[in-house]
Amino acid sequence: MSRSRLLAAPTAAGLALALTVLFGGSARAANPNVAPGGNFDLSVWQLQEPVGSPGSPTTISSSRLQGAGGYQDAYFYTDTRDGAMTFWAPEKGVTTPNSNYARSELREMNRDGSAANWSLSGSHRMSATLRVVSVTKNVCVGQIHLGTGGSSTKPLLELYYHSNGDIVLGTENSPDGGQTTHGVGHVSIGKTWTYTIAVSGGNTIDLTVNGTTTHYAVPSSFNQYKQYFKAGSYNQSSSDSTTNGARVAFYGLTVNHG
Repeated sequence: MSRSRLLAAPTAAGLALALTVLFGGSARAANPNVAPGGNFDLSVWQLQEPVGSPGSPTTISSSRLQGAGGYQDAYFYTDTRDGAMTFWAPEKGVTTPNSNYARSELREMNRDGSAANWSLSGSHRMSATLRVVSVTKNVCVGQIHLGTGGSSTKPLLELYYHSNGDIVLGTENSPDGGQTTHGVGHVSIGKTWTYTIAVSGGNTIDLTVNGTTTHYAVPSSFNQYKQYFKAGSYNQSSSDSTTNGARVAFYGLTVNHG
């Protein structure tokens, strides 16, 4: 049986205040005056922010994110012009021990509060509608990351948006590292676009960008690992600047497992 986790299915046009989103099949206008949890179902996500102590970024639990009065701050907030769930990751920020780059990013969770950790078998899909508001060099806006099963802390794949408008998929060669990049589209900065990242049959990555789908083999060395989705602004450049960075606005985010 398929399990669907619906956050929002938008028909946003530019910065229109009348952004329409779907919640369990019923439509209503997104409210630009509430926290992201007032417009999006954040019960299956945990937030990681570019603040905290060195090597230990602050995480915000799904329970704190939920509802109109849920958590928001300068790094994660509702855009008051259009209701977009917005992520800001400056070039200078707290990082994880295995990365040099700061992030404001959602990590997939289960509804019971445990960390999502699913097998490659079956079908798994994350779809998003978004726009990159600003970026210095490039930003990762979606991932499938390795969970339990070994010592690797690598992603299976990362979807990047570059400052010149190029959209690039990075697929990991093995859990030991090494990434192969694939050009998959081009969208001007500030323009809305869509992606779907999916795994089918346990051995194929299906990526759709603005309606065009490409397929990539999953190396067998990943089979021992469980996986989870991530989405947001994982900046791919660093400096001493707190004003340069990547700002990404999401109008829709849907995760399905079957």
